[in-house]
Amino acid sequence: MKPKVAFFDFASCEGCELQIANLEEVIIDVIKLVDVVSFREVMKEHSDDYDIAIVEGSITRPMDEERLKKIRNKAKILIALGACAHLGGVQKLGNQWTSKENKQIVYGIANPKDIDDNNPFFEKPKQRALDEIVKVDYVIPGCPINKNEFARVLIALLTGKKPPIPDYPVCVECKKKENVCLFTVGKVCMGPVARGGCDAICPTYGNECEACRGYVSYPHEKAQTDVLEKYGLTLEEIMNRKTMFTYRYIEAKKEGEKNE
Repeated sequence: MKPKVAFFDFASCEGCELQIANLEEVIIDVIKLVDVVSFREVMKEHSDDYDIAIVEGSITRPMDEERLKKIRNKAKILIALGACAHLGGVQKLGNQWTSKENKQIVYGIANPKDIDDNNPFFEKPKQRALDEIVKVDYVIPGCPINKNEFARVLIALLTGKKPPIPDYPVCVECKKKENVCLFTVGKVCMGPVARGGCDAICPTYGNECEACRGYVSYPHEKAQTDVLEKYGLTLEEIMNRKTMFTYRYIEAKKEGEKNE
């Protein structure tokens, strides 16, 4: 009997789920191994009977937290899909301000007194990654995810193998592709500390890496320091200057300093 898989989404653009919908012929290999029982983006059917929950999006409100806990309780395996579920997404940047300040700016409310704090859809908003609330078994990183990596990870899990998520810096992939280092053209890139596996797609097209896949677990600090010092940056400066997807790490650092 094939495992039953259900997809869920929270605060996100649903771009990672769209990547899965775009698997084209590769989806045939996946469907051979699983029964997809719920996937709002591509099918009408829905079932609460599933073995594997694949969840996209960050968690914002108390109602989202409760829904995620129910999903976790039903699932034997829970997979965080993409940067929002894995890191809290770009939304996590909003945690720097109060919910009132965010609502005032986003909705253009001139007078803070006009903000309705009783609306349940805006109750106590604070962005969190899935593993800040429940146990996450596996992560498929990226913004968006790499659709072929998704297929490889799911097939590995279903065949009892370790998911092949790389844990080396993006710089490795840039070297393989013989890319010109962005530091040499006056740009700042997270490549020395960012997790690879994306085929260095952003630097390849001249865009700075924003570490949407998070940081490597054990960075080669001396090699990275040599590169950064050569171009007048410290490791802390590069991490602070690029926070689109990595504010979670800054939050954790602040929390650690507060508890010292």
